[in-house]
Amino acid sequence: MFHLGHDQIQTLMYLKLSGAGHPTIFLTRTRGRFWSSRPSNLLLGAVLGTQAVATLIAVYGVLVPPIGWGRAAAVWAYALACFLINDQVKLLTYWVLDRRDAQTTPPHHDPPQPTAVATSL
Repeated sequence: MFHLGHDQIQTLMYLKLSGAGHPTIFLTRTRGRFWSSRPSNLLLGAVLGTQAVATLIAVYGVLVPPIGWGRAAAVWAYALACFLINDQVKLLTYWVLDRRDAQTTPPHHDPPQPTAVATSL
């Protein structure tokens, strides 16, 4: 169907694991949407830099069989779709857990305050 050899499939998997793994950091940093908390420039640069290098390795075949730009773009589209779906799953999971916790947590009661006792000298 795709006319890929075993070695090229391994290269596709390498790029997919790299492309889907690092961006997960942005999902786990916040309870809200991934864009609700801007990452530091250092983190953003590190992730973008490693993804650029991984893509170039896969496209041009540095120590692995090359897959070309078209297949690399397809892997990136798949990884991006998974990333966006995982962000939705994260939000839904937090919503379910928050509702469950609200139903099972007993109401908070403040401890009784001691009453002042008048003393005579």
